[in-house]
Amino acid sequence: PVKPLDDISLVTQVAVFRNKRAFDKLVLKYQEGVRRFFLNQTLGNELLAGDLAQETFIKAYTHIAHFKGLSNFSTWLYKIAYNVYYDHVRSPKNAAHFDVTELKTHATTGGDGTLKLDLYEAFQTLNDKERTCITLQLVEGYAIDKIATIMELPAGTVKSHLSRGKEKLSTYLKNNGYDQ
Repeated sequence: PVKPLDDISLVTQVAVFRNKRAFDKLVLKYQEGVRRFFLNQTLGNELLAGDLAQETFIKAYTHIAHFKGLSNFSTWLYKIAYNVYYDHVRSPKNAAHFDVTELKTHATTGGDGTLKLDLYEAFQTLNDKERTCITLQLVEGYAIDKIATIMELPAGTVKSHLSRGKEKLSTYLKNNGYDQ
């Protein structure tokens, strides 16, 4: 596994020398997680998730000199992703609501496809901040302090969003035939 020190080395090469190969290594390392973050935020809209991920990496590349190393590169990158998503949602030309019923026509049938769709439907019961906290903790594995940094919220607020979000997910899944 790549260590944070390796990230710092790659970031330095990009910031100082505009080394695109070094940035490509960072993209390869983080693109799957960033796309997964956006898939959860957009309730499975793969096209939009890909567009938002691409925008995130473009912003990261163009602003990499602003990375000060005060947190892990991944935390800084997810903060950009978080802001890209909320800029998209706040834009008047974009609807803040993602319709899961549209996704049903594209969903695969059978085990995994059905479960993914159910999870996106469950995620629809969450507000944006709850969904972001749940995605960052349960899907991406971030600790509460890192989520607080990414979202610029107090840790207690993140804990509240997580608690409410987990309760809503649990209720939804129980009401839809999933036993714990």
